[in-house]
Amino acid sequence: MSMSTINVAIIGCGGISLQNHLPGLALCRDTRVTAVCDSNPTTLEAARQKTGATITSTRYEDIVTRDDIQAVIIATPNLLHPPIALAAIRHGKHVLCEKPLALNVGDAREMATAADHAGVRHMTAFTYRFVPAMRYLGHLIRQGELGQPYHYRSCRLQDWGTRNVGWRQIKQLAGTGELGDMLSHRIDFAQHLIGPMKRIVANVKNLTPLRDGQPNDTDDWVAILAEFIDGATGVLESSKLASGRNESWRSLDYVELNGSQASFEFTTGKWNELQYGKLGGPGMKPLPVPREFWTWPGSPRDPGAGDPMISFRYDQAFEFIDAIRNGRPCVPSFHDGARTQAVMDAAVRSADTRAWVDL
Repeated sequence: MSMSTINVAIIGCGGISLQNHLPGLALCRDTRVTAVCDSNPTTLEAARQKTGATITSTRYEDIVTRDDIQAVIIATPNLLHPPIALAAIRHGKHVLCEKPLALNVGDAREMATAADHAGVRHMTAFTYRFVPAMRYLGHLIRQGELGQPYHYRSCRLQDWGTRNVGWRQIKQLAGTGELGDMLSHRIDFAQHLIGPMKRIVANVKNLTPLRDGQPNDTDDWVAILAEFIDGATGVLESSKLASGRNESWRSLDYVELNGSQASFEFTTGKWNELQYGKLGGPGMKPLPVPREFWTWPGSPRDPGAGDPMISFRYDQAFEFIDAIRNGRPCVPSFHDGARTQAVMDAAVRSADTRAWVDL
């Protein structure tokens, strides 16, 4: 592709778009938010003012068919991800889509296949892949520092109370609650760091059938017990109802891996530090993340600017745009999103049947 300006459309203009995607796009040279789209006229107007976009519409069909737009970012309710993405792909647009990609793995795989056949770049917004400590942990595992993987565990605990969370508490729009919202990231962590899961057993709970007086039919808590193809075990838990735990990076977001040679601990709140312990050693100790991992390769972001627990997310947009310019696959791709969706579907089946499910 030529090095001319890349015009981007944002479809779904809520908090994620304005907090994560927009600042990230601002880091990308010769990149412009040309169009914004949202079904809510008030939200759309606020986005127009925030972005300066000259093209607006409440209908995504008006946006994805335009020849003057090269890429779209989809941040709508989950139900709408597949039809919007497939329409954009049919019209030759590169697509960055929020997670989870779809309500089922069939739709997610259709999105990935369509994007591959169309030759467009495709990316799943697994934002935490861009945490410096996470990237360094992946590097160390690839270098063999962990040895044979034995155990993976993650725990994501937040205090959301019983407040209304909008479309995310409506199963028809979201598919799942905490499973798709937060545990999807940790499923991606697990398969990125350890490899594919072989089988799982899971449970989900809805402990708040009303949120601010409005019906909630999605899960507030989810846990998965997993076996990986390589023989490692996994335990994953996530909750919106861990009272007193706070939210976002102030809450517990913890991953630990144990292997034949060492153990590593990754906590999102410590963006530039891991905990590390060697086989037979005295215990875990801090392991600083080298500066070369503080930003995504090639990203112009200054890691010393802004809140480092927020600003790492901006590298996601850089990866998307850089992949477009260089005609290479995005990391993570729709295929990563589909692999995570397969585990999520299995978790729902397992919770329904109270049984192990093979993947």
